[in-house]
Amino acid sequence: MNAHQIILLLLIGYMVFSIDKKKNYFPVPVVLVLLGLILAPIPYFAEVTITKGLIFNVFLPALLFISAYSFPLKALKKNKWIITCLGTVGLLLTVSLLGILIYFVSNLFVQFTWIGALLIAAILTPTDPVSVVSILKETSSDKKIADVVEGESLLNDGTSIVIFTVLLGMFVNETSFSFSTLIGEFLIVSLGGIFIGISFGWLMSKAVHYTHDRQYQVMLSVIVAYGSFYIGEIIGVSGVLATVSAGLMLSWEFGKNSKEDHFRNSLDGFWSIVEPSFLSLLFLLIGIQAGDYLIFPEWYLAIIIFILSIIVRFVILISLTQTIPAWKHQFSMKDTSLITWSGIKGTMSIALLMGLEVASDKNDILISLTFAAVLLSLVIQSAGIYPLTRRLKG
Repeated sequence: MNAHQIILLLLIGYMVFSIDKKKNYFPVPVVLVLLGLILAPIPYFAEVTITKGLIFNVFLPALLFISAYSFPLKALKKNKWIITCLGTVGLLLTVSLLGILIYFVSNLFVQFTWIGALLIAAILTPTDPVSVVSILKETSSDKKIADVVEGESLLNDGTSIVIFTVLLGMFVNETSFSFSTLIGEFLIVSLGGIFIGISFGWLMSKAVHYTHDRQYQVMLSVIVAYGSFYIGEIIGVSGVLATVSAGLMLSWEFGKNSKEDHFRNSLDGFWSIVEPSFLSLLFLLIGIQAGDYLIFPEWYLAIIIFILSIIVRFVILISLTQTIPAWKHQFSMKDTSLITWSGIKGTMSIALLMGLEVASDKNDILISLTFAAVLLSLVIQSAGIYPLTRRLKG
């Protein structure tokens, strides 16, 4: 991808963000992905591709840092237990149940291994709230649902990649599934990433006082966002959780002192430009890349997998919220339905999918099926969240 293509894609993204007056019914990410699909057949974009390295090394650290740093700490403190449960226990249960269903249903049509089915489930588990959180906040006076959806996404982005990595190793090496290995790796990689992130966030909150120049302070935030991610990956722990933890730690440290408001303003000004720019490029690239995978005969199976992912998420959420007394009175059936529908697949799912693409030499039906299911989720659930919220919360 050359500089001319980047500028053109940024221009398209700018136009979409600027003139999209019906964001509720047609959220910007949906419009960008659909535009990417339209651009895909154009020869000028024939060589434009999106890779796992591009998503992980360029887009994710910045987007994760922005989400974590801007996430309200009061909301995190208030919903910490359900967010933690959904991002750990809930995620493991979802991968297990969805993987089992995909295995049995898919084998009626095509031949899948257990690990292959679990890999699809792991890719479809992380959520991306970028296109729904603002709608949830605007259409409901109760911010609880939006806070839970956003907080869950922050955590399960990191935990899902740990599970996916372990399963991918089993898939590539053709080894049998080991639950103990999965849990062991999950704990080590997750806790290690969190430790790195907290350390980085705390160090930055202290180092920022060595200069009063706001430009240099913002530069330091870039170092923390990317540095925590890369160090985590280098030493073998979760870079995603490291960046998320660094952003949350930084926000918490600055939240203790009102004198840091000037720094927050500088940080917000910089990252508020980075975020829509990166999102424009990312979702347009996803649409362009999708064109290579969406022509295959098993679309019916992709639709079934997409429907199963929603059903399983709803079952897990109902099971957790209705069996734990503290949550039973907080989350009604309507709340659970909204949280279920808000579990849209997006950036992290595509990143994991690109990792599977490399491992399967681009010739596996797993790629097309999963890409189609992710795209269905992104388009259908994003477009449906506003009318669903109005209906349930009206």
